[in-house]
Amino acid sequence: MGINDPSDTTANLQIGPTDAGFVRLYIEAEGGVEVPMDFDPEEAEEIAEEIRAAAQGARAMAKRKR
Repeated sequence: MGINDPSDTTANLQIGPTDAGFVRLYIEAEGGVEVPMDFDPEEAEEIAEEIRAAAQGARAMAKRKR
């Protein structure tokens, strides 16, 4: 599956700090799949920047389709 492939999978995302000083992205998907991913704060900030850039790109694409 790629980034542009549609999916009917339902998942929940939780984001928060851990007691160990990491930022955890915790994904829980259908079928009991659980994916905890821990990042140091600097990595988490890089991921946040990538998410912001992707949101900006998505907005630009949506405007072009109008």
